[in-house]
Amino acid sequence: MNLMTKEKRYNTLNAFYRYKFGKKVFKVSLNGNFTCPNKDGKSAYGGCVYCTESGSGDFAGNKDDSLQSQFKIVKDMMHEKWSDGLYISYFQANTNTYDTVDRLRSLYYEAISLDKDIVGLSIATRCDALDNDIYDLLEELNNKTYLQIELGLQSIHDETSKFINRAHSLKCFDDAVKELRKRNIDVVVHIINGFHMETKEDMLETVRHLNKLDIQGIKIHLLHIMKKTKLGKMFLENPFKMLTLDEYKDIVCDQLEILDPNIIVHRLTGDSPRELLIAPLWSLKKLVVMNEIDKELRKRDVYQGNKFKK
Repeated sequence: MNLMTKEKRYNTLNAFYRYKFGKKVFKVSLNGNFTCPNKDGKSAYGGCVYCTESGSGDFAGNKDDSLQSQFKIVKDMMHEKWSDGLYISYFQANTNTYDTVDRLRSLYYEAISLDKDIVGLSIATRCDALDNDIYDLLEELNNKTYLQIELGLQSIHDETSKFINRAHSLKCFDDAVKELRKRNIDVVVHIINGFHMETKEDMLETVRHLNKLDIQGIKIHLLHIMKKTKLGKMFLENPFKMLTLDEYKDIVCDQLEILDPNIIVHRLTGDSPRELLIAPLWSLKKLVVMNEIDKELRKRDVYQGNKFKK
């Protein structure tokens, strides 16, 4: 699939949704009040070192509100500008398959039934929170609505995974992708650029590995150092080198050049609440970051997949 233009030289999520659904599509982040297997001791304790208490759901709804209420708040805001917009319910915070199948089924079916304009469901999770019963449930859902499973990976490198307390193996991740694809479920993978022990080549290797798997989407994040996290405490006690905007821009453009041109790029940087962000402060200007990436691709006169090798 090639949805690229001279201005956007990679497959954007917005272009993909317009291609698939014919309209503007918004993802509504819902909070299902989940936890994580590397928080409660099943796989580890303490969670990933960069995660806040909300579990990467700082922009998700309030867990004490009903799903209906969470959805309505966002739709009411979006409807003012996009009266004919469509919506995807998105379970974002923590690990959203980490519960009993009965509770998951109830939540998922509620989430796709909240509004007539909902056209799909996106679920963020980890490979160690998937089993055969959950795969079966996801396959069932995939036959009823458009389903995306967002799998956290962050890095393929063992040293990095140990440092961030991922507490699962690369094999676990690879096996989960294969099982989901066996059931024809779209897979979106999260990776993070900027861990201080990684070189540019390490970050490119993570993308090369993903090219070997049958994934449909990628989310490229910049490492954020935030208050109220283990990583924030480490950084304040013993600061380590963070990527500059120029370094980040170059790495992302190099990654896009080698990325399979059929993969949809869901994001090229991350968001962090201003009041929690310690570093890098340049990341607060998200539009500037995105524009710098676009400008660099045009300057190089390259597109996503320019250097892709199977």
